[in-house]
Amino acid sequence: MAASSKKAIYAALVGNTLIAITKFVAAAITGSSAMFSESIHSLVDTGNQGLLLHGLKQSRKPANRQFPFGHGKEVYFWSFIVAIFIFALGSGISIYEGLHSILHPEPIESPLINYIVLGLAIVFESAALTIAFKEFKKAKRTDMGYFEAVHRGKDPTLFVVVFEDTAALLGLLVALVGISLSLTTGIYAFDGIASVIIGLILGGTAIWLAVETKSLLIGESANSPVVDGIRIIIDGFDEIDQVNEVLTMHMGPEFILVNISADFNSRYCADDIEKAIAAMNQRIKEHHPLVKRVFIEAESRRPATCINEPSSSIG
Repeated sequence: MAASSKKAIYAALVGNTLIAITKFVAAAITGSSAMFSESIHSLVDTGNQGLLLHGLKQSRKPANRQFPFGHGKEVYFWSFIVAIFIFALGSGISIYEGLHSILHPEPIESPLINYIVLGLAIVFESAALTIAFKEFKKAKRTDMGYFEAVHRGKDPTLFVVVFEDTAALLGLLVALVGISLSLTTGIYAFDGIASVIIGLILGGTAIWLAVETKSLLIGESANSPVVDGIRIIIDGFDEIDQVNEVLTMHMGPEFILVNISADFNSRYCADDIEKAIAAMNQRIKEHHPLVKRVFIEAESRRPATCINEPSSSIG
């Protein structure tokens, strides 16, 4: 999963860097508001790829006394920061520039440069989106639709890149239409309107990303099949009378924390319970490799002959 994320991010980083430089040169020559907005868009996207790579690197830091469950949530934090950057910088600057251009329209010079740059940018952005989409499709479960995969996905770096590249491609098409309308009609306000629409696309993308990453940052549970699978495993032990709760939390895209509350059968004593707990721990991790830590809490009372029984176990 991490390899897929890095591949998509590096592809987007290289593409956006080249596109941003080209767009800024074109915007300076032609004076197009839409092209300037697209330049800001690509610059923000380039910075965002850097933040996502930083988040992936930080998430690999080992656990320590201060962070006993590791730094996996760094990925969620930096993905949320990316959403803020898209909204504050990309969307805000594009809308401001667009409104200024609508109120004070100016002719677009050297239109051929705009068309060449936008055409090349569409090609590069399409290539980056294709790579990101392939990696996202590879990582998602086959029984999930794409919107469901985004909603349930635990690795935000993949769908962040897909969202960014999709918004970038839409923005390029809007810029192309806006510039074309300005040149064919002589109404240069169309260029500014295109810039505002690009800003709105970025704003919508940012809000959607923020909503999807917020729940992961707060502490989202594992997907239902994982939770149900753990419950089935625990229920399969004779030592268990009843499973009360199966609580899970993603501490990172590849780290699930599990806390189980169960009533143990009163016929079994301390040694039996210890062996059962060890077997549960092992079986859960075998069937669900993303589960790294398991806490099992025993809540039933047993006869006085069963002494020294554990109240909980950590795996």
